[in-house]
Amino acid sequence: MKNKWKTGFLLLVGVNLFFTLVVILMLMSPFAETKNSDELGLVGEHVAFQVKSNKLDLNKLINNYLKVEAADSPIGYRIILGEEVELYGTLPLFSQEINMKLTFEPEALPNGDLVLKQKSMSVGSLDLPISYVLKFISENYKLPNGVDIRPKDKLIYVNMQQLKLKSDMKIKANKFDLKNDDIAFTILVPIK
Repeated sequence: MKNKWKTGFLLLVGVNLFFTLVVILMLMSPFAETKNSDELGLVGEHVAFQVKSNKLDLNKLINNYLKVEAADSPIGYRIILGEEVELYGTLPLFSQEINMKLTFEPEALPNGDLVLKQKSMSVGSLDLPISYVLKFISENYKLPNGVDIRPKDKLIYVNMQQLKLKSDMKIKANKFDLKNDDIAFTILVPIK
């Protein structure tokens, strides 16, 4: 009977020593990181955040941005996001200003830029070629950096990463579906 107790005691001490050794080894060994920088949303020198928006909020943001960026423009204009992108402005003609409305179909490109394809136009009751009006806008309206009007192609190309944002942030358009009010962006915040 004495040997059973002695064997049991030694077995219990051995198990305790084994678990103590395992715990000490686990505490002393370095831990492995579970996520690499790509999984954390790092894109080069930026951290990426996915943002969903709606037309109402984006209307406010776009027009505030235009007010700041085009404050010294001789001609005022504004953008309204409805079923499509609507640009409202005026064209000076002699001593009169004629109201103008252009509508565009937006398309988010795989590189994060945005293309606005000209859909319709009304300039008072005048029948002017679309390319002429786009050329006039390009030459007379103060546009933010990154906005390129291409009259011959009847479109506006918005290089999203060239838009001037606070804190050197950059933005990419992921989805721009106005009909379903489904708008998504990636905001790239610089890390230093």
